[in-house]
Amino acid sequence: MPSAPGGICAGGIVGLGPRRGRPLFPRLSFSGGPPVGPQPNYVIPLADVDGSHEPLVGGKSARLGTLADAGHPIAPGFCVTIRAYELFLAESRLESLVRMELDRKRFEDMRWEEIWDAALRIRSAFLSHPVPAEVAVAVIEALAPYPADTAWAVRSSAPGEDSANRSFAGLHESYVGVVGRQAVIDALRLVWASLWSDAAMLYRQELGLDPARSRMAVLVQAMRTEEVSGVAFGCDPRKLSCEFAIVEAVPGLCSGLVDGQVDPDWWQLRRSDGTIVEWRPGSRDEVGTPSPLLQEQDLSHLLGVLIGVESLFAWPPDIEWTGRAKRFTLLQARPITTLAPDGKDKRGWYLTLRPGMARLRKLRTRVAEELIPALEAEGIRLAAEDLEARTNEQLAEAIEERLASVKRWTKTYWDEFIPFAHGVRRLAVYYNDAVRPEDPYEFVGLLQGEDLLATQRNAALQSLAGRLRHNTPLCDAIEKACGSTSTDAMNWQQDVLAAVRSLMGGESFLTEFRRTLESVLDLAYGNTRLSDRPDLILRTVLEMARSIDQDVRRTTKSGIQTAETLTQRLLAAVGPERREEALETLEIGKLSWRLRDNDNLLLARVESQLIRAIDVAARRLKSTDRLAPGAKVTDKAAGPIIAGLRDRTAGEIVLLEETETERVTKSVCPDETPRQLIGQPAAPGLETGTVRCIRSSEDLGRFQAGEVLVCDAIQPMMTHLVPLASAIVERRGGMLIHGAIIARELGIPCVNGIPNVVDALKDADLVTVDGYLGIVTIGLPEFDLELAETR
Repeated sequence: MPSAPGGICAGGIVGLGPRRGRPLFPRLSFSGGPPVGPQPNYVIPLADVDGSHEPLVGGKSARLGTLADAGHPIAPGFCVTIRAYELFLAESRLESLVRMELDRKRFEDMRWEEIWDAALRIRSAFLSHPVPAEVAVAVIEALAPYPADTAWAVRSSAPGEDSANRSFAGLHESYVGVVGRQAVIDALRLVWASLWSDAAMLYRQELGLDPARSRMAVLVQAMRTEEVSGVAFGCDPRKLSCEFAIVEAVPGLCSGLVDGQVDPDWWQLRRSDGTIVEWRPGSRDEVGTPSPLLQEQDLSHLLGVLIGVESLFAWPPDIEWTGRAKRFTLLQARPITTLAPDGKDKRGWYLTLRPGMARLRKLRTRVAEELIPALEAEGIRLAAEDLEARTNEQLAEAIEERLASVKRWTKTYWDEFIPFAHGVRRLAVYYNDAVRPEDPYEFVGLLQGEDLLATQRNAALQSLAGRLRHNTPLCDAIEKACGSTSTDAMNWQQDVLAAVRSLMGGESFLTEFRRTLESVLDLAYGNTRLSDRPDLILRTVLEMARSIDQDVRRTTKSGIQTAETLTQRLLAAVGPERREEALETLEIGKLSWRLRDNDNLLLARVESQLIRAIDVAARRLKSTDRLAPGAKVTDKAAGPIIAGLRDRTAGEIVLLEETETERVTKSVCPDETPRQLIGQPAAPGLETGTVRCIRSSEDLGRFQAGEVLVCDAIQPMMTHLVPLASAIVERRGGMLIHGAIIARELGIPCVNGIPNVVDALKDADLVTVDGYLGIVTIGLPEFDLELAETR
């Protein structure tokens, strides 16, 4: 498909209305007039552009100029050249910031969340700097001949963009329905920033992105509002067959088609004679069979345009158009993009994780009202089944059912839950574009107070800790029980019962603890069911009891503005005319964040029920000496376990030894201890403490209050440890992952995105975590070393 006119805006943020807040170009003085003397070409009328201007105005603009010279009708407008972008970079000194973002970490080690974060920081920096006065004057003069209420399309036009060798749709952003000079200049900076969008950075090698050389021009055209618009392809893009041409049409603007909001009419035409081979009507609110949006003469005209554009540029085109007959306007033309599928290249999949508002609305209904309730019900149903009473065949069927359920819900997780999580990223961009905060992550405060399942679990554990805080005998008895060598849930609970039943508050504590295990801790962490390891959970509860008032202190020092305050800032910035739009973006963003956390826990419960069924089967097989007593049983053993249940005549079941998945190549030599580790600053603050690495479920019970939590990634199943931590360090990077969000809310420093950090650090290492700069210093802090040298 052609690049979306409207980029992220086409999905619902259509148009950039007047903005309240700081001036868009405060250094611009209209009274003094434009600078005196010869000036670079910051703006060139589109009517004056031809193919020779491509290095200055970019491929999209130069191609439209060539089309106009060949007699094709195009919308009037002008080009903001790369000279304007260069002046903006020079005055704002943003080139060094872009380079820092690109060089902070090896690109091969960056997850897509980290790339998105880098793009957000660059975008926010671009918006925080004014457009140079000379450029603003040139743009305003170019707008002057048009009526003030003219709606504009502001599109990217990077040199080389949409060329035959570098045609990647939707990597840079464009905006439609932009009204007013302030809004046009706003959109100008957004398009400049999209040179460094997350999508563009994924294809940095193909695009040749380099802060020192890459430039962005911008195409500004008056919009045409016609009854019908669409796209057309000179060859069938599905097969690259040039026997047929393809035409798609929708009522109104083409952005509805590109963003997937409107189902198009679809035609296949034989190129040789224009015969209509097939027509498929789009879904429209019409009674009976809908009438075609285009007549034969319209299709014939479009086919002629396709053939003419192909002869002009020597490649089969992908065009956007609007209008019929004399009102026909060619919006853009570029080579058809059809890349051969590569199973190892996940970039195309990542680009699908940026749905527009139309798809987010559909996902909101499906995910929130259908899928999440169904997933929750599945976990409850499976947990209620009595597996001990089942025959071997029934137990084998139960394992197969759970395997199928995990597979089905895991696919749903990737296909629908993860795309819906983009709602919170869309909220981030929307908030920053409107409010222009100094901190590009101020929007995180909007997510405070959401009713997460993880929060409910943590509250339940805090309630248990409250029962222990002033009950020393009960604490001592439970601590002694935690040292028990038995990790079997049933035996362990019997030990605890004997130890605490006679103590004051013991019986009520155990009752609440059992209820907590069943209701919020029926989760799988790796191949361990947390509800089967009460010793791990109670050790954490004891640590919570010892860290009295820690949560209150942290919440006070975090300094994050309340969600209500930030909501009012957003509504004030967009104004009453966009209030409903802002509230919908906010509602979808908060819902996507809440469900993105909850879906992990609900899926973990289904996984827990798979492990439970396998464990029941393993105990049964061990009791009949068909499975070695010390055999390590995981979900990978499901196949042999099922076969063993069904074939009683078979001998002992032998499970293959599982080898630990090889880690990514270490960046730290075995005998080398680095002084500093560089990552992403995910939550501000500065803390020194000793390391506790979380590599397995056993480590959950070893974590002590005040330690620095080091792990691959904070999972929703382990967020109950976060309030105990003095700081957090993670391998996985991103500002919107669980650890970063919770750390910011609690005022705990967090640095993430450090490759192989669990290998680079070991338990009891002394580290200083700098959440402002994204640095972890190993050993005594510098000021301690300086103090030691003076002694």
